[in-house]
Amino acid sequence: MPFKTLRLIQPLLNAVQSEGYTIPTAIQKEAIPHVLEGRDLLGCAQTGTGKTAAFALPILQRLHGHATSPKSSGHAGAAGHSRPIRALILTPTRELAAQIGESFRVYGQHTGLRHTVIFGGVKQGPQTLALHRGVDILVATPGRLLDLLNQRLLSLRDVEIFVLDEADRMLDMGFIHDIRRVIAQVPACRQTLMFSATMPREILALANTILQKPVHVKIAAESPAADTVKQALYFVDHQSKPALLEHLLEDPQITRALVFTRTKHGADKVARRLGRAAIVSEAIHSNKSQNARMRALANFRGGKTRVLVASDVAARGLDVDDISHVVNYDLPNVAETYVHRIGRTGRAGACGQAISFCCEEQRDDLHEIERLLGRAIPVLHHSIKANVPAMADGGPRPRHVSARTDPVAHAAHKSATPQQQKDEFWRSRRKHGARGRAKPRFKRRGS
Repeated sequence: MPFKTLRLIQPLLNAVQSEGYTIPTAIQKEAIPHVLEGRDLLGCAQTGTGKTAAFALPILQRLHGHATSPKSSGHAGAAGHSRPIRALILTPTRELAAQIGESFRVYGQHTGLRHTVIFGGVKQGPQTLALHRGVDILVATPGRLLDLLNQRLLSLRDVEIFVLDEADRMLDMGFIHDIRRVIAQVPACRQTLMFSATMPREILALANTILQKPVHVKIAAESPAADTVKQALYFVDHQSKPALLEHLLEDPQITRALVFTRTKHGADKVARRLGRAAIVSEAIHSNKSQNARMRALANFRGGKTRVLVASDVAARGLDVDDISHVVNYDLPNVAETYVHRIGRTGRAGACGQAISFCCEEQRDDLHEIERLLGRAIPVLHHSIKANVPAMADGGPRPRHVSARTDPVAHAAHKSATPQQQKDEFWRSRRKHGARGRAKPRFKRRGS
């Protein structure tokens, strides 16, 4: 079904065609007609499914061709605005806000509509100047939006369409109270669109309070992970992870890699280690300044940086084409986050690879991930060894014989099923005294 069957106006069709898109994705086919009709919508779709266009295109069409007089002319800071804000898109992160803003720029280039993006971490002067000149569409993160509202530098009294994007991520980041404060500033008579990658009870409860008789659109893939992503798993000691990552990155077929760690400190540490190995890399996480984050993304997109090391703040909404590999240096402790991470590769029909490292401390997380996937992740083998600590007498600490060091054991291990391989790995680790999860070192009161 081509885009023209969705009853989009010609300026939008021209923009879509210039981007090389001819067939709408599933979420676009399902959502666009309802949004054009003015219905509230609750959409459940994974990142990378074309969700942004599913709301950007119909919003542009609904606002195109008609203007409204500002209702808020008496509002301080809003006086003189020739264009009141008529569409508000609220998003959790600065990167995602910038990417959504770019989508509105591309799709709306022939409509005459204005948009701007506001987020924290940068000076507010240029943002307030753009608002003073007047915009039809505002893309914002909660913090900066509320800050400017408190300064009475903008008004949301003319908003006709409100979009809450990545709602589950918003709740994970603790934005629920900010969301309610923003909603209190927009008219009760409005169209509301809410998108979320997952639908926990908290999201459904929020939807019940802000949506009016919504259309429910759920795009469920046959597999939680795209078939275009080839997944692989290495069992590796925590100390051996840096050497294994460096070894893998020697492969010239890894042209653009996104490496995920659990923590911001871990991302910085991995990037520094790769730098010492002459592998061009940068780290990105929420502790970085906005300019540093935007520069790192630009270098990654432009090919100046081959490896981008990220914490989970970049797991969603990171829109970079042609990522050949995603590496889970640390497995996430939420199974759905694994799907979001590996969804950064294998997009738009291209093939990608997702490589995960699993140490003993993360075996429970692996089980949850495989339960979500509905299958075991294929296991690969490596010969990387960590630096072996010396014993008290100065000699090396003896290493146990395993499937990696004994040829006979290796042959038997290779012929086993993935689950048998994993069981053998954990049995071997426990047998030879590998460190497991830390146990509490306190006594019960009164004992």
